Amino acid sequence: MTVEKNIVTDTISELFATQEEGPKYRALAVALRGGVRSGKLAAGTRLPPVRELGWRLGMTPGTVARAYTILTDEGTLVAEVGRGTFVQGQAPSPPLIEGFRRLETLDTAPLVSLFTARIPDLGQVALIQDCFAAIMADPGKALLDYPSARAFAPARQAVVDWMAGVPLGPVQHEDVVLSHGAQSGISLVMQAVLRGRRPVVLVEQLSYPGFRRAAELMRAEIVPVPMDEQGIVPRALEDLARKHEAQLLCTSPELHNPTSLVTPPARRREIAEVARSCDFHILEDDSTFLGEGRSETYRALLPDRGWFVSSISKTLTPALRVGFAIAPQARRGDLRRVAEYGFFGLARPLADLIEEMLRRPETRAIVRAVRQRNSDYVRATVNALGGHDLHWHEEAPFVWLRLPAGWRAAAFCLAAEAQGVQVRAAEEFALRDSFAPHAVRIGMNAQVPLPAFEDALGRLRRLLDDPPEQILV
Repeated sequence: MTVEKNIVTDTISELFATQEEGPKYRALAVALRGGVRSGKLAAGTRLPPVRELGWRLGMTPGTVARAYTILTDEGTLVAEVGRGTFVQGQAPSPPLIEGFRRLETLDTAPLVSLFTARIPDLGQVALIQDCFAAIMADPGKALLDYPSARAFAPARQAVVDWMAGVPLGPVQHEDVVLSHGAQSGISLVMQAVLRGRRPVVLVEQLSYPGFRRAAELMRAEIVPVPMDEQGIVPRALEDLARKHEAQLLCTSPELHNPTSLVTPPARRREIAEVARSCDFHILEDDSTFLGEGRSETYRALLPDRGWFVSSISKTLTPALRVGFAIAPQARRGDLRRVAEYGFFGLARPLADLIEEMLRRPETRAIVRAVRQRNSDYVRATVNALGGHDLHWHEEAPFVWLRLPAGWRAAAFCLAAEAQGVQVRAAEEFALRDSFAPHAVRIGMNAQVPLPAFEDALGRLRRLLDDPPEQILV
């Protein structure tokens, strides 16, 4: 029996290892379903206990249990009290979603990923190629020296000029550090700010997962802060900041990821006052907002403790992995040292490329075109799904959809994927033990032709209009 159990565990491990990146519970569910369909997990096979399999696969027992529940609800597995979880038989095709009803798979429809935003080529490729040619033709560019603060001054000044319309408060090029995308900028700020063996980082109740990942690398404790329709609740923020002696709050007030809500100026001032009274810093991530007009940033509201991070990923290209972090003027030396000690700086050709790109007038024209194209896709989404609880912003590269009664987020994502559409569940934006609403984020994938995008939205609408007949309570 022990030998047989080990064989089953080894088989599941092999199946799981072939899955693509994504939520572990979903990858495990897909692996088990595939094993049943292929016959590697035969009918009647007893699956390992959740703790044992979780230890083997490097995940929590709760994650394994979640995968088992999905497959039990759809009829692939059967759970027997006191005996364990068994393979029921060949997985239904098409599968049962959450044990409610059968959904027909659109075998002829291509898979459309709305998991994240994608921008189309509206002249960026030619621009980048031309800028590379220009900097390589300049014999004055040093290609044999290490990066240096002095050499990168023109590139940093180009960033300052590029951000001239953003209310950042007084800013000089010395306040700017070029980073490998906004995620790198977030990590740099945390390294400059956080102190002690177990610092505390506050994040929004639902928040960009990159905040948590960067904080985990710093061995920080991550504490979620309750939100309302205007963003972070100031009173709750103050209580948690004092209780945990928090050092940093990570937030996206201009366009919250994933819900697309905007924190109004009055609420931002309240939050800034809490930061002053409780003595913590605020890191503002602005990398997803595509618009031009902005409210006052936390860097302007808190000149001594406000940090700002952004990038060109959503407006020009994510491929170059270029972002920038802007420090309070009194702390710019700390930020610069973190970058220099960590990676010296961007590659010199990349810094020169950014300087060349940001100074060209056609670059702004391309960004305007990208914004307009994104707006077209947002309007198409509103037209298709606006009859449901949809939250959107015309200058956001995603929308937030609260699901109607009868749908759980995980089940809806599986049902949508069965219909050839990938979306992102709310659970992925919440801490592991935190509450997540039954909602999904839908990215504006403008690399998909608009008719195909609208067709994918139609598939989602049909699921929303016809939720499972049985509602679990």
